[in-house]
Amino acid sequence: MSHLQRAIEDSVATLRSLAALEEPLNQAAQLLLAALTSGHKLLVCGNGGSASDATHLATEFLCRFQADRRPYPALSLTANGEFMTAVCNDYHADEIFARQVWGLADPGDVLIGITTSGNSKNILRALEEAKRKGVASIAILGRDGGFTKGVATIDLIVPGTVTARVQEGQKVLYHALCEMVEEKLPKA
Repeated sequence: MSHLQRAIEDSVATLRSLAALEEPLNQAAQLLLAALTSGHKLLVCGNGGSASDATHLATEFLCRFQADRRPYPALSLTANGEFMTAVCNDYHADEIFARQVWGLADPGDVLIGITTSGNSKNILRALEEAKRKGVASIAILGRDGGFTKGVATIDLIVPGTVTARVQEGQKVLYHALCEMVEEKLPKA
């Protein structure tokens, strides 16, 4: 079997495993919909390659996903390099998202943290800070959830051991979340 065929087969198997996440994904969609329709905001962070996914996800709500509709407040906490390097210099890299949650999040907002391994200390700290502030959170995790499992309000865990396949599954999850929420968002 070729590399491409193996990648396709493995990806399909990972995507099929996501069916087990239907109920927590529904809960995540309800949580996010309630926040956005009541004037609250979405904050998203991700570590490593998931940083790009965090910016992508925030953009889907601030711009639009599929429907032409009003923008909804969504911030990528990975998008401010100046702030992040200041925190790394003055504090520690583990605090780059937690300090933003501390400064920007309010009760009623939702934080989404994305980590392929589930073992990103900066995502863990952001979720802990959200909990401390009374901010609901959704963790989009990989593998077995790592040490981050159980910290967020809702966990969405894509099982697997290959980072690329986990990331593909995570992307399907957050696109499904966008679809579920956007279809119920007021257009104006």
